[in-house]
Amino acid sequence: MDIKLIALDLDGTTLNEKGKLTDVTRKALEDAAAKGVRIVVATGRPYVALPGDVLEIDAIRYVITSNGAMITDMKEDEIIYRNCMAEDTAVESVKLFDDSRYIIEAFTEGRAYIQEDYYNHVKETGESFRSVDYILNTRNPVKNICDFILQNRDRIENINVCFEDVNIKEEIRSRLVTIPNATITSSFKNNLEIGGATTSKADALDKLGHILGITRDEIMAAGDSPNDIEMLKAAGFAVAMGNGEEEVKAIADFVTLPNSQDGVAAAVRKFVLNVETE
Repeated sequence: MDIKLIALDLDGTTLNEKGKLTDVTRKALEDAAAKGVRIVVATGRPYVALPGDVLEIDAIRYVITSNGAMITDMKEDEIIYRNCMAEDTAVESVKLFDDSRYIIEAFTEGRAYIQEDYYNHVKETGESFRSVDYILNTRNPVKNICDFILQNRDRIENINVCFEDVNIKEEIRSRLVTIPNATITSSFKNNLEIGGATTSKADALDKLGHILGITRDEIMAAGDSPNDIEMLKAAGFAVAMGNGEEEVKAIADFVTLPNSQDGVAAAVRKFVLNVETE
């Protein structure tokens, strides 16, 4: 197998269950890079929410963020591809946001924004169904998130709808799928995400492959959630995490160990470094 590029989701995939990059996974990626393999991050996170321990890997030059809305060349500090949602998609999305059972976030210009009231509640109480530190360190509070989306409707990368009660997910999805020119996906059980009509990790990976002169058959991708499925289908070799959703495993060429057991490192050693795992 001649792999020239490895595309990696972060949460639930490259990062362990504590959201950290282990020394084992770091070494596997650095060893692959030493062989000339491109290491590319492909995440639903906005650019500024990328973890420092991942960005410290010199081999990672290109990052796909906001589920494919942006590709950044970190070496040149340049955005080389952008695919935001259409203005009418942003406007129609806002019309549906009238339910206190969920929290809305908007990604634009590589940053994430959240309702000020909720941000302050998390800050004051230290309570949330998500990581409190992650919210406080990566989200920027705005007085009215819907107004913010409308004011920036020509540059919205992604809209994230989060909810504590997973039982309302399908109800919310049934409403979101009515939004024109939108892609609806999910990166964890407690959210749904709205992107542009053609926005996806797969689309961005295809664009990056053309830029780098790397074909589909030379790409390995790894992921765990529904927002990774199209990327896995677009890669020549698809790796699902052992902790991944069943629908992700169903389309994979190989199911590796869970992220808590350095599953990415195991797949890289086996298929790129040609070293059998113990």
